[in-house]
Amino acid sequence: MGSLLSHLSRGSGDAAIPDLNIDLENATPTPAELALYGHVSTLLRPTTTLLDSLRRYEGCGDLIRKAISNPTPENEEEAWQAVQPADALPELLKALCEGNVRKTLVEHQALTKLLADILDFAFEFDYLKMKTPSIQNDFSYYRRTLSRGKLAAETDLKTAMIEDELANRISLFYAYPTPMLKTVTDVTALFVAKNNLGRGVSECLSGVAASCYHAVTKKRAQKPETIAFCLRVMVVSIILYDHIDPQGAFNKQSPINIKSTVKAIQTHGTSELSNLMSALRFNTKHLNDESTPKNIKQLLSSH
Repeated sequence: MGSLLSHLSRGSGDAAIPDLNIDLENATPTPAELALYGHVSTLLRPTTTLLDSLRRYEGCGDLIRKAISNPTPENEEEAWQAVQPADALPELLKALCEGNVRKTLVEHQALTKLLADILDFAFEFDYLKMKTPSIQNDFSYYRRTLSRGKLAAETDLKTAMIEDELANRISLFYAYPTPMLKTVTDVTALFVAKNNLGRGVSECLSGVAASCYHAVTKKRAQKPETIAFCLRVMVVSIILYDHIDPQGAFNKQSPINIKSTVKAIQTHGTSELSNLMSALRFNTKHLNDESTPKNIKQLLSSH
């Protein structure tokens, strides 16, 4: 792969990467950020517990089973707290994507870090979902069991309707290979459509990707877990950019430097190399467009 990189001609992916020195490890909120920072931080708080639950999942003990077998409001809320961070995205994008976006990212580093946290959560959630098929299998089993139970005995109509609605939502959510990334992409696309801030969002995402790139390559991030975090956020930022920007991330005019991105992943992301490269290859939108240079297609397909 190294020899391939050295022989690639200049073209798409050679854009200079802006050096936004953002502290993606210890950023603290300024007084102007404090209210929004506190609100989004509260929404993000359950994500650590949720990811730990997915890592430990062995079947038949999941929050989803709990919600289906005992459909109380508390259990429904517990089962769906995973998507709350996506609900905070529009507020963060509104704060970060107007005016001089690069200046805003640097001035509001704590909010930028929260955006990175959401993107990292999406990557981690989907990775754990894909490697734990028993979650979806168990849910399907309990849904069938619930349906048979309704046929066998009379059930309060209102309760049944709530159960069906919840089951349908969960089923649609888990039907996608990468449900959390799809949710984040859909929320971002809707925000762009409603607010006419496509350019600002594109600049924000490319800026976050650039900041992560420099944090890793210039060794601003020292801890292994921070380096891994930055690489995941860099990749998800590029994926989102490719969905939001009409020309995509692989176009010759794109500010995303794909070749440097891949080199950074190769050099610093050995523990997650396959996952990161697969995410770029299978979750982007424009990779196979005719406008994407052949050397970029070869670069991403050859690993």
